[in-house]
Order: sequence, then C-alpha cells, then structure tokens
Amino acid sequence: MLYTDPCYQAYIDILHEELVPAMGCTEPIAIAYAAARARDLLEDEPERVVIEASNNIVKNVKSVVVPNTGGLRGLRASAAAGIVAGKADRVLEVLADVKEAQHAQIKAFLDEKDIEVVESNSGLVFDLVISLYAGQNRALVQISHYHTNIVLMLKNDTVVYENQDCDEMATNSLTDRSLLNVQSIIDFAETVDLAKLRELLQCQIDYNMAIAEEGLGGDWGANIGSVLLDTWGDDVKIRARALAAAGSDARMSGCDLPVVIVSGSGNQGIAASVPVVVYARELGSDDDTLLRALIVSNLITIHQKTGIGRLSAYCGAVSAGCSAGCGIAWLHGGRFEEIAHTLVNALATVSGIICDGAKPSCAGKIAASVDAGILGYEMYKRGQQYYGGDGIVTKGVENTLRNIGRLGRDGMRETDKEIIRIMLGDNSPFPAEK
Repeated sequence: MLYTDPCYQAYIDILHEELVPAMGCTEPIAIAYAAARARDLLEDEPERVVIEASNNIVKNVKSVVVPNTGGLRGLRASAAAGIVAGKADRVLEVLADVKEAQHAQIKAFLDEKDIEVVESNSGLVFDLVISLYAGQNRALVQISHYHTNIVLMLKNDTVVYENQDCDEMATNSLTDRSLLNVQSIIDFAETVDLAKLRELLQCQIDYNMAIAEEGLGGDWGANIGSVLLDTWGDDVKIRARALAAAGSDARMSGCDLPVVIVSGSGNQGIAASVPVVVYARELGSDDDTLLRALIVSNLITIHQKTGIGRLSAYCGAVSAGCSAGCGIAWLHGGRFEEIAHTLVNALATVSGIICDGAKPSCAGKIAASVDAGILGYEMYKRGQQYYGGDGIVTKGVENTLRNIGRLGRDGMRETDKEIIRIMLGDNSPFPAEK
C-alpha cells in the first residue's frame, strides 16, 4: 500500500485510537472515569450519587472485581472508587494510582453515601450518566457510544461541554472504520513504516504478556490457563490459548496490571495479541514480522467489531481469537488467501458464543476462540474449508463478515435482552449490590 492511499494514514490513526492502555474491565472503569470527572466538576465531596446506565453496561460490570478497591464489585463500587480516589486525567487508567490505604475510604463512601442506580431510557447500547449532588450543587457527566466519549458535562444548569452530534460509529471524533477490509489490511501490514507504530505495538506486547504471565503464575478466576497446560501440556497451540485465557482470568478478577485494549475491550486486546506473540516466539520470528502480524490481528478484530458494535450479545472474544488465527497465519508466511480462509473457517466454528457479561468464564471463551483461529489456519493448510452456503458462510470473506455483523448487531438484539433478564432477574432491571 502506498503512503498516498487514503487507507494508509487512516489505518495508523485507527490503531492509535483503539490500542490504548486500561486498567481493569473497561465498563467499570468507564463508570469510575465519569465519576472522577463529575467529582472534579462538582469541586466538593458529593452527598448523593445517581448512576444511570444502559443494560449492556450493567451486564459487563455486575460480576467483575474493580481493581484497586480491595475486591469490591459492581456499579456503585466503580463510582465510589472514581469519586474517592480516581484521577480523571488518567482516563481508562483512572484507578491506577489508588493507594491501599484508600480502599477503606472507598468502602466507607460506598456504605455511607446514597448511591442510586437507575436504568437508562435513551435506547443506546452504551449510555452512562453520573450525577453528583452536594447541597444545592449538581455535576453531571454523560458518556455515550464508547468508553471515553464524553458527550455532556453540566455544572448545575450550565453546560460545561456538549457533543451530542455523534452516532454509535462516532465518525465525527474517530477515524472512519468503513475503510477497513481484509485485503487492504494485509497490504497495509506488509508495507507500513513500522516506525509509526512500533512504540504502540511494543506497549501492547509488554502490557498484555505481563498480565498473561501473572495470570498463569497466580490464582486468578477459574485458572483456565493452568487447567489447559496441566491437561494437554506445553505445546505452542495450548500455550497460546493458556496465556491468553490467563490474562483474562487475572483481569476479570481485579488484577491491577494494565492492558492495551482493542475495540474498547481488554479481553479482546489480550486475545488478539497474546497468542500471536506466543507463536512468534516459538517460531523465532523477528521483531518486525511480529509487529506486522499484530497489525493484521488488531485491524481484523476492529474490522469485525465495526459491523457488530462495541457491546452485543455476540462474544467479542470470538472476533479477537479468530483474528489471532489470522496473525498466526501471517507469521507462517500466509497472506490474503491464507488469512481469508483462516478467518472464515474460524468464524464458522465459534460464531454462536454469546456474551453474558464480563466475568471469569470470558477466559474459557477466549481459549475456545483462539483454538478456532488456530484450527481455521490448520484447516487451510490441509486443503479443508467451509463453503458459501454452509450456514452463515457466504462466498468471499467480506460477505461473510457482513453476515457476522448482521448476526451480532441485529439478529442477537433480542438474545441480548433475554441474557440481561436472565442475569439480573425478570423483576429487577438492576442487581442488588453489596
């Protein structure tokens, strides 16, 4: 791809927009970030807090540990941590600097203050409003569409900031993702000047491998990585799955190590990168080859999620794990034909995995999705594939990806509602939190 191609700079910009550090599951961290912004705006300790959240946010906050809180979970704990100890200028690392001594202060705020959670009626998949009250004063921060997209800030009746002119794709503030396609992604990965992305991708390697190693070495979540290795040994195909799963287990259980996210998700960031790094080290790939393979995996993940949406009943680990298979194909010398077949084969295998919120079982779903990505490539090498007309598979990788987007975005909308009803109880839109 020539540097004059409109996709060239756009793809660089997309990677810089998507590959950002975050500490903890991104939905509770978004709550903490909004709460910290609102506290700074209020300029006083709030007496009352109202959290207005869409159901998909609740789904992804309910079961994960909020990092640096001493093991607390839920929407109220996320907001309390942001208010008491968050640093809003750290954005998705808003809780990174919380001291252990502040855990008790967070717990006291949670126990003593009136923190109300109500359901958003905006109709948006991702919508969060934090309102803080102190005496006659009120501060409000609203985040919509994605985790850092502040669309409204109010101090009493004064609008401090407003940007409501954006849809879910937020094309006015983010680079146009409709430019993405598999052929162009591969051309870009092969030709881009790596100096423009090396530091970004090295950060992804360093952060995501560190939490993966921590996940294997510690006792986190369901310890899926250790189970895989203990059961099937240390072959690279198992190790790639195990380390990715271990990173997720640590992250879901409150590990305070940061992750470089993809498409708004740390689990997707881990699944898209860790297996590729594991394979590169096994193969003895040079640094540049690894970086180009990560570009393939990251951008194909983002491409898939553009059609599906950031939050859905369709598990994002599927998108990332199958894309990791594409990055692994690249490491073995595969280009468009190999990668396209790998992706379609993998998606045809695991596209039925649902998202029922962030929690330890995400690690198992990551392991299954990475396995499908590896299987997709091994199928291609042996002359095996799924054909157009086989279920949701259609001739041509982009046509199949459009079907996946339609399935995740439209077809699973009612599934998403039913999942939330099952998780939260038919008679209560939001969980009782302790």
